[in-house]
Amino acid sequence: MAATVTVYTTTYCPYCVRAKALLTRRGVPFTEVNVEGDDEKRDWLVKTTGRRTVPQIFLGDEAVGGSDDLHALDASGALRTKLQALGLPYSG
Repeated sequence: MAATVTVYTTTYCPYCVRAKALLTRRGVPFTEVNVEGDDEKRDWLVKTTGRRTVPQIFLGDEAVGGSDDLHALDASGALRTKLQALGLPYSG
């Protein structure tokens, strides 16, 4: 199974919109999972990441944090490196 980028979101979350916009600008395909009203998935996210906020972004199996974390990875060049290591596209 190929590595994927997964963004866990809720409706009307401005940080979710920012994170998805960055991935789209960089040409990164991602899967969005809306966890609004899904207590089981929210509980899993808290157990997995230690965070209650959305978005929660996974590059493959690695939880990289939220929107600010994603933007920091992009600014430092680490996002490109991580995506390339997973065989995923990145343009920019």
